[in-house]
Amino acid sequence: MHNIKDIRQNSDQFKKDLDNRFVDIDLNKILSLDESNRKLIQEKESLEKEKKDISKTKDPTLFEKSKKISEQISKYIKEQSSIKKQLDDILSSLPNIALKVVPVGKDENSNKEISKNGEIPKFNFKPKSHYELGEKLKMLDFDLATKTTGSRFVFVTDKLAQLERAISNFMLDTHVKTNGYKEISPPLMASDSTMYGTGQLPKFGNDQFEIKLDEDNDRKFLIPTAEVILTNMVKDQILNHKDLPMRLVASTPCFRKEAGSYGKDTKGMIRQHQFYKVELVSIVDPSECLNELERMTNCATKILDALKLSYRKIILSTGDMGFSAEKTYDIEVWLPYESKYREISSCSSCGTFQAKRMKARFKNKKNETIFVGTLNGSGLAVGRTLIAILENYQNEDCSITIPDVLRPYMNNLDKITAN
Repeated sequence: MHNIKDIRQNSDQFKKDLDNRFVDIDLNKILSLDESNRKLIQEKESLEKEKKDISKTKDPTLFEKSKKISEQISKYIKEQSSIKKQLDDILSSLPNIALKVVPVGKDENSNKEISKNGEIPKFNFKPKSHYELGEKLKMLDFDLATKTTGSRFVFVTDKLAQLERAISNFMLDTHVKTNGYKEISPPLMASDSTMYGTGQLPKFGNDQFEIKLDEDNDRKFLIPTAEVILTNMVKDQILNHKDLPMRLVASTPCFRKEAGSYGKDTKGMIRQHQFYKVELVSIVDPSECLNELERMTNCATKILDALKLSYRKIILSTGDMGFSAEKTYDIEVWLPYESKYREISSCSSCGTFQAKRMKARFKNKKNETIFVGTLNGSGLAVGRTLIAILENYQNEDCSITIPDVLRPYMNNLDKITAN
């Protein structure tokens, strides 16, 4: 969350920065609430001092005056608490400030391509979609999932289920053995304070799956990404600089309502309510955030290089970045059926934005207590990687050639064919 003191001292710049993120704010209201809050605190402290001075005199004739002062203090506390809540509600709904290197633009049309890698495959037949291939193989069943659960779900079966698991295991092994991440098997539910810490709450509450537990009055949510639970592993802590960087990886199901995607990608597995993702999280000295972002993005692209899938790297514009991000790279993989690149990973530096919400700090080399820097990225989305393999490695008879690096995870099977 943004620091009101910083806003007060640089209000014009703060307004400009949020204008660049295409967020409308009532700056005068923020500053007015801040002024009222500080005034009430000062008046309360003045009365508390007066009451303390009266108590020192032990004069019984001043008892009534002391009582009235206590009543006034209680009134100020109540008023100040209400104003502080209004101010916090506004500030907690405002996104992170974008770095100067981020292109200014309202949406994805202002994103900038950084690079393209890999060779786009050529077919001597018209390539099919991943869902056509899955149904031809009788290993993707969307109709059954609709009957048992609803739309935007799928049953993945037989060799494709094995391939999905192979993809996840290959990614985990690469990130742990080669890229230096520590594997975590985390809870799949998060508390409201945890969701607040990484920025899903309060603004995006309607996008989350909330769970009611009979024995617990606290709100619980299915995680929309393992970023939430992994990043919050350091909340309310003061780490030592020797503990940094922390690099964590987890493969988990993720759950999203996709409330804003009505009518988009209604066919296939591109946009599901439940999907698997391998998530990378880094906790670093904030001065290292941008270096770590490059490292994390390279860790993600190495997976695509190993799978020999064509992809491109883009930097997102100010209006297309996520709420907590200060800079984001998207990695998009080539899908032959659509003849276009589609997102398969998003890697973001959040600076100290999430750390301030989580109260996650560390002692630096000067023994100063400062906020950590946080980063997160997909390494990669498992379902979308499965889609990319199906479409890029398809054969005319609808069989799927298994990428070389995945064959050890598939009992050395080299091709998936219909039963």
